[in-house]
Amino acid sequence: MAEILIVDDDSQLRQSFDKLLRQEGHQVRVAASGEGGLAAVTESVPDLVIMDMRMSGMTGLEAFQLMRGVDPRLLVIIMTAYGTTETAIEATKLGAYDYILKPFDIPEMLALINQALETVKRSREHSEAREQSVPTTNQLVGTSRAMQEVYKAIGRVAATDALVLIRGESGTGKELVAQAIHKHSLRSGKPFVTINCVAIPDTLLESELFGYEKGAFTGASRSRRGRIEQAAGGTVFLDEIGDMPLNIQAKILRLLQEKQFERLGGGSSIPVDVRILAATNRDLERAVSEGLFREDLYYRLNVVTVALPLLRERDNDVFELADHVLEALSVEMEMPNPGLAEDGRKFLASHGWPGNVRELSNTLQKALIFNRGAPITRDELTQAVGLNQERTALADSPDQAFRDEIRRVLAQHAGENAFEMLMDHAGRLVVGEALEITGGNRTRAAKLLGMSRPTLAARIEKYGLKTQTKIT
Repeated sequence: MAEILIVDDDSQLRQSFDKLLRQEGHQVRVAASGEGGLAAVTESVPDLVIMDMRMSGMTGLEAFQLMRGVDPRLLVIIMTAYGTTETAIEATKLGAYDYILKPFDIPEMLALINQALETVKRSREHSEAREQSVPTTNQLVGTSRAMQEVYKAIGRVAATDALVLIRGESGTGKELVAQAIHKHSLRSGKPFVTINCVAIPDTLLESELFGYEKGAFTGASRSRRGRIEQAAGGTVFLDEIGDMPLNIQAKILRLLQEKQFERLGGGSSIPVDVRILAATNRDLERAVSEGLFREDLYYRLNVVTVALPLLRERDNDVFELADHVLEALSVEMEMPNPGLAEDGRKFLASHGWPGNVRELSNTLQKALIFNRGAPITRDELTQAVGLNQERTALADSPDQAFRDEIRRVLAQHAGENAFEMLMDHAGRLVVGEALEITGGNRTRAAKLLGMSRPTLAARIEKYGLKTQTKIT
């Protein structure tokens, strides 16, 4: 039995609701105005409020906002005879459970009320568990045999100071593994610094890693410590190291071998005590053969390796992950956890999850945002996956990626040599793709680009695109 508050200036409608809901076994309170409804909520918070949008004096939306100040978790169904796009959007934006037009079908209204009350019940069931343990999406989850091997590997390497290379496709949780290794290491009380070698433009990566001295370049008005120096005593995680430029690979190799480095524009070596963890989703062996990754750095990295499985290779972990992620997201977003419908769980098992755990998490987050409290269905997950794929396609678009690069460079080097930097970046991509298409054949690549072979050779040298030249 639930307590429901009806707020409407139509006395006949209040009486009808009172009779109907009492027959359903609920306790009913009524108020004839927004002010009266607010007073009723302030006196005693009901399980559910059903409130008219337009009333004399305080409107339903105004009353709703004030009621939420009394209890942020209060569920409210808004009614109106004047449905417009604006009011529907506003009601939803403010957090109304649902928005229904008058006149409404009684069975439909009863179904909506029961759905809302089920949401209240679920919220209360989860509240005690949340108080005792607050899950987060930022942790490794899974009991499959494949993940047990990963846990064993973390346990073996954590207590050592060994360099570890974490390999796996995008979204498999490489950074989470790095965090777990650091957490269980002797350096756990020291900094853990993540550097994404793809997210930082090539022109800025060196200074971001190693810092710079005053006067090293235009605008360097003071010396600055780099991320590696900031992590002294702790752990540095080089994410996507397979995409690191060759000239910086050489500096990382020196850091690994000699435990020292030089700031950009500096002449003296700086010793540093850091543990290096690295990760990549690239085929490093192929990158070495194509001259895109230093062979000596590859052998230095490829001593202790942790390989992460694809989500589809992890037996039934997808269910455990989904339950964990939904619970964590519901806490973070302060929303009831609706759980998964049976057809929703079947969808989890049948979908290939090419984006791995990251795709699963993003899908569940989108489904939760649009969910109204009932268990998440196959249709909701299918729609959320479609939104993921649309965003991924946009993010993977070369045009979009280059626009993002333009914005980063212009923000960092406004008024300097931004244009040349961007042209070099574009040139490196174009020449690199031509060499990729022709299998490293410089003569064919030059013809493809419409330039002479010596000009191509000069570009390759300028951009650091060392290749295994094929003689024709």
